[in-house]
Amino acid sequence: MSNTPPLAITTGEPAGIGPDLVIQLAQQSQTSPPIIIADADLLQDRAQQLGLAVDIEDYNGQALPAPSHGKLFVLHTPLKTPCHAGKLDAQNAAYVLETLRIATQGCMEQHFAALVTGPVHKGIINDAGHSFSGHTEYLAELSNCSRPVMMLAAGNLRVALATTHLPLSQVSRAITPALLEDTLRVLHNDLQYKFSINNPAITVCGLNPHAGEQGHLGREEIDIIEPVINELRSQGLNIAGPIPADTAFTPGMMQNTDAYLTMYHDQGLPVLKHVGFNQAINITLGLPFIRTSVDHGTAIELAGSGKANTDSLSAAISLAASLAQTQPCN
Repeated sequence: MSNTPPLAITTGEPAGIGPDLVIQLAQQSQTSPPIIIADADLLQDRAQQLGLAVDIEDYNGQALPAPSHGKLFVLHTPLKTPCHAGKLDAQNAAYVLETLRIATQGCMEQHFAALVTGPVHKGIINDAGHSFSGHTEYLAELSNCSRPVMMLAAGNLRVALATTHLPLSQVSRAITPALLEDTLRVLHNDLQYKFSINNPAITVCGLNPHAGEQGHLGREEIDIIEPVINELRSQGLNIAGPIPADTAFTPGMMQNTDAYLTMYHDQGLPVLKHVGFNQAINITLGLPFIRTSVDHGTAIELAGSGKANTDSLSAAISLAASLAQTQPCN
């Protein structure tokens, strides 16, 4: 038995591969059992479809024994309507959000050491009438976090985003001095206190091609990005940039960078996913608890097939457990 709070895992979209992943991982050796926040009947039905044996035990806050093969501890959260693998149903959007609310509350109250989230389907949640742009923003709202920062990691490559799920046409006006300063401070602080990097080296990418070419290809670097970087440097932060994004990820630059800040979603993430597809991890910085996630979608077409790759979830669990050892939920 252990008195250390367990990790919490939400399985995300019930018609996707999230349930498959936790069932498949239960067949492997684990250092400590996580708590799965999901519909217990959904997991049992999906296990049967996958042809895998699972022993599901209701979790009510009890101390947990050592993990055993095929065992899942589940905080039962009922579906709103029956679910079939590969078939989206907007009625279950509220169920997905409820699992996230329960998990967040549990972390805030220190019942869980960290939260690991499975993939959600943003489209079906919005189709159900819920305004939802992603886990990052939703968890920040639930925990009253004013500046969440989305960072993805693959091995030693870490890429944070100044803007997250925005249309490209809205990115330029969203990049303000306040946004950049707050984002860089959160990135710096969490690299120090969650990742134990004493003097983190941060490389900031420019927004425009060639980082604006001295204003000939845009003035955001001159008017917004450079002044913020210069101010934070004067306060002792180790920040380089703005660097043209097309040369920022060369081997030499990567060796001298603990984390990148890119200006928008598809500026840095193609590089990261090329480096570590299936093993990349999404981390939300700035929250009052640890949250990691898989870096892939719901893969509706693979649900129930047994072909889902567990590598990203396994990596997300390992990182959450490692971070929780040095920075428990508070």
